[in-house]
Amino acid sequence: MPTVPYRLELLKSKDMESRIDEAADSPLLEGTRFVRACLRRPVDRTPVWFLRQAGRYMQEYRDVRKHHTLVEICKQPELAAEVTITAAEKLGVDAAIIFADLLLPLEPMGLPFEFQAGEGPVIQQPVRTAEQVMALRTDRAFELDYVARAIQKVASHFRNRLGIIGFCGAPYTLASYMIEGGGARNYIETKRMMYGAPLAWSSLLDKLVTVLTEYCRQQVQAGADVIQIFDSWAGSLALADYQQYAFEPTRRLIRAVQQMGVPVIYFGVETAGLLGAMAATGADVIGLDWRQPLDVSWRALGSGCAVQGNLDPVTLFAPLEVLEQRVQGILRAANGRAGHIFNLGHGIVPGTPVENVQAVVKIVHEFRRED
Repeated sequence: MPTVPYRLELLKSKDMESRIDEAADSPLLEGTRFVRACLRRPVDRTPVWFLRQAGRYMQEYRDVRKHHTLVEICKQPELAAEVTITAAEKLGVDAAIIFADLLLPLEPMGLPFEFQAGEGPVIQQPVRTAEQVMALRTDRAFELDYVARAIQKVASHFRNRLGIIGFCGAPYTLASYMIEGGGARNYIETKRMMYGAPLAWSSLLDKLVTVLTEYCRQQVQAGADVIQIFDSWAGSLALADYQQYAFEPTRRLIRAVQQMGVPVIYFGVETAGLLGAMAATGADVIGLDWRQPLDVSWRALGSGCAVQGNLDPVTLFAPLEVLEQRVQGILRAANGRAGHIFNLGHGIVPGTPVENVQAVVKIVHEFRRED
């Protein structure tokens, strides 16, 4: 049986509410605030963290990148833990997300990739045929244990002070990378397989669910309190196609992770038209992009899930008075409802002023709803 994180066990205990009231300033509260929000439990203030909070906008990260590639950082637990911890402490956020890359599971499946300057990840031999799908391995997820070892180091460092987030890509998004060979604009090859080779498509997603389930299990056992599943490219799908070709394997992965004893955040970009279907996966939290107001999106999702978001990342370049207005507008739209985690609607972009990111944390932490 997988180990259920201690903090989640405490949240499920009957007297947790009284413990929180009695120890409002304790390290326990600091560590569980984020997890409690994921489970739509009351919190003393809205938790906040950022997508891509360890990245090129931060000098400390750039210093590490002078000597190591992105993949080298991912594969060396000491380095991955260092950049994770440094970013979380510098920003003062409520959760630390492990430094890793969505495509890491592709390598043990037999599909190597590389990062090319200016082009992002490139897969030299994309998966385009049923024979190539059949050749993919599902028995080598243990080779990803370097991510779990990094999580152990981060969890040991923060103990109960911050929530620890592990993550993986969603089946549809990773399948699209594998088929397209990298980034894409129209997803022609992906949809060609979806529509024209449905058995190969289903087999590919089934294999991904198998690998990703084991990958997430390693992260949970290492100390991850929450798993975020990134469906970065789900917005490329019409609702009918999402329901037919992506929904079921996503739902299975989410359920498998929840059975490990942790909540799941499910995030996509340009997904306003998919929100109801995304909520139907059973994810505990739906991550929202910035293209639709938070309260409008939450109504579309219904009352059964928490939400995360949803400041436009480029707002972080705005003057502080504008930034404060936008942040407070999102918090007012949430209206103090249990289950809101403040975040961006996508990742922090290079060149973002670090002091503005820190200012957002301060604004969120100091915000008090007007009754």
